[in-house]
Amino acid sequence: MQNRERLSSRLGFILLSAGCAIGCGNVWKFPWMTGQNGGGGFVLVYILCLLILGLPVMTMELAVGRAAQASPVRMYHKLEKPGQKWHLHGYLALFGNICLMSFYTVVAGWILYYFVSFLTGKTAELGFVPMISDPGINMLYMGIVVVVGFLVLSFNLQGGLERVTKYMMVALLLLMVVLAINSATLPGAKEGLTFYLLPDFSKITPSVVVGAMNQAFFTLSLGIGSMGIFGSYIGKERSLMGESVNIIILDSFVAITAGLIIFPACFTYGVEVGAGPSLLFDTMATVFNNMAGGRFWGSLFFLFMVFAAMSTVFAVFENILACVREMTGWSRPKGCIICGIGLFITSTTTALGYSVIKFQPFAAGTAWLDLWDFLVSTNLLPIGSLVFALFCCTKRFGWGWDNFVAEANSGKGMKVQPWMKPIFTFVVPVAIIVLYITGLINFPWH
Repeated sequence: MQNRERLSSRLGFILLSAGCAIGCGNVWKFPWMTGQNGGGGFVLVYILCLLILGLPVMTMELAVGRAAQASPVRMYHKLEKPGQKWHLHGYLALFGNICLMSFYTVVAGWILYYFVSFLTGKTAELGFVPMISDPGINMLYMGIVVVVGFLVLSFNLQGGLERVTKYMMVALLLLMVVLAINSATLPGAKEGLTFYLLPDFSKITPSVVVGAMNQAFFTLSLGIGSMGIFGSYIGKERSLMGESVNIIILDSFVAITAGLIIFPACFTYGVEVGAGPSLLFDTMATVFNNMAGGRFWGSLFFLFMVFAAMSTVFAVFENILACVREMTGWSRPKGCIICGIGLFITSTTTALGYSVIKFQPFAAGTAWLDLWDFLVSTNLLPIGSLVFALFCCTKRFGWGWDNFVAEANSGKGMKVQPWMKPIFTFVVPVAIIVLYITGLINFPWH
């Protein structure tokens, strides 16, 4: 890979990076996390985590990627001092991306299945438990996601990934606004919005704060090099903190709007807000089956969910592909075929985890999905974010604050200011360590 591929426009970069961040994390995971963690209080803590932790870590990860002009497995090699071992995190980041896609492709397949069911009018027998228990449905739709993902990536960066994601993201944002306006007219809108937007401070516990941090890192794809790879594809025309703010605003807009769609509907139709991972599927199917024009609205809703899920699939597949190509020197098409086969095999664990190869890693009722999610959300994202913070802020052992700021502040736009140094250097690492340990202590192991 002599000449590094480039994105053709700044809009392409922002929409592509936001596409990586926007996905099932916003529309599938954020609402059920909010529902299980008491509503408005969780939303408030989540927004604080985005600002205090998410924004600094994203700026640091983009800076490392842009300075190194390499994928996660090679970017530390370019920046670390001789004899240092920071590059080991690059391999951990690649492992994290593989773990993430080992369940994410299956969730994206579920969404695709619901979209097809609404489009064809076969919604009466739809249900989350029957769907996850059917090995044929799971394997078929997961397979479609993996094949389509790597098929798009087999074309060059501008012709494939950037062009497709631009159109998908614009359509997604427009669709979400329409659906949110529709939900605001439902009879239970007032109760739903009160639960969702008014914080109940008595419900903010340590586990809620940990959940909010993990969700902030999950929704922004931070800590496993997903943002670093996009940093490596852009020039030095714009400063990175400003670009991070743009990505976080778009990401938060989608997450908050997802709640505006789902919670008024829950309260209108008496659906349990704390239902967990099935919330999106069971509740929205109930909503649309009870609604005038429900087949049309259901098709639209799950179409935008397919857009959201696939934008992340494309972005993380690109990250895995870039790592593998830099380690092997393979062409883009060859890398796509081999990575596609590998991810199909690891995703089979989740696809068949509720039927053929049942496995309960934690409490009763858990499955392969919970194991992959535990590895990614509870461990690799916070640990990786901590590594980026230490690498960028320690001069003696890492890249150093001055090098980081010089890279982050290159170009026009919002700059990292001197007064922010204590936040980046002390607040971010300490907060991540405290919340990470708290999360492990409070994790429901049994």
